[in-house]
Amino acid sequence: MECGCDCQEKNQIQTPGDLLDSGELDAVLKEYRNQPGSLVTVLQKAQGIYGYLPLRVLRHIAVEMKVKPAQVYGVATFYTQFRFSPVGKYLILLCQGTACHVNGSERIETALCEELKIKPGETTPDRLFTLTNVACLGCCSLAPVMMINGQAHGPLTPDKAVGIIKNLHAREQRVPEGGGQQ
Repeated sequence: MECGCDCQEKNQIQTPGDLLDSGELDAVLKEYRNQPGSLVTVLQKAQGIYGYLPLRVLRHIAVEMKVKPAQVYGVATFYTQFRFSPVGKYLILLCQGTACHVNGSERIETALCEELKIKPGETTPDRLFTLTNVACLGCCSLAPVMMINGQAHGPLTPDKAVGIIKNLHAREQRVPEGGGQQ
């Protein structure tokens, strides 16, 4: 496999000072390589593998799918579902849809930003939490609602939202390094 970089080993994507295993991605590329219109699916699967889309992965996808890097980057930047930097262990999606907005999502956002000391779109320095505003989570009956790693929480008040974050943070403080017993 020729990816256009100085890979020293098979199934490695390398840039200066950084190395990613490409084995799982290469299996995806093999499956979708000759399927027209599959670029979004490949990008979704790549993000599922790495948690985000590093630029070197976008370049690797372009080479393997035989498309211009600008096309891959253009598609990836067009859709808001794609991320270009790592997210925290807990990805908080805060709904800003109509039902949530009317029921106080701005107050929830303010409380979360104050508690986490970050703005929407940012990750805490300890890489534990990432806060992202989304247009709609489809949980209008729970408005206002946030989703953390796929689990919906609502209806929320600012205190309830902060309480959930504090509980997650406390849980992380109790987990020994490496997740095992000391």
